[in-house]
Amino acid sequence: MAPTANIKTRLHDGHREVFDTVRSRYVALTPEEWVRQHFIHYLHYELLYPFELMQVEGAITLNGMTRRCDIVVYDQDVKPFIIVECKKETVPLTQKVLDQACRYNLVLQVPYLCLTNGARQVYCRVDFDSKELIPIPELPKYHKRC
Repeated sequence: MAPTANIKTRLHDGHREVFDTVRSRYVALTPEEWVRQHFIHYLHYELLYPFELMQVEGAITLNGMTRRCDIVVYDQDVKPFIIVECKKETVPLTQKVLDQACRYNLVLQVPYLCLTNGARQVYCRVDFDSKELIPIPELPKYHKRC
């Protein structure tokens, strides 16, 4: 992942909060939120995705239940493009975590999945024809088509 981002935090009513650039507000600073905010900055500053094409904690309906995706990145046509599943650093990136992202992808149908716990990242491209996940070394950079 990218070097440590310049993350804004504050103490509010005795609780530490972090500024979420995507949601344009301060949110509770949990270990998972710390990972999420750093990955948002990586997506923006390293891979060049505009903040406006990211959604944090976006709700989807899966099997009649509401679920929330940590980060969904959209392409320039505002179609879901990447699902990012964030875990706190002490949570290993297991098959269970990958299965969670894959379940979300039943709804969103994105071509790329990412798992991160801040210390480690797993990137996959979805091959819809063969119904396989193909490990890749990194996510694609944002390319705006003219």
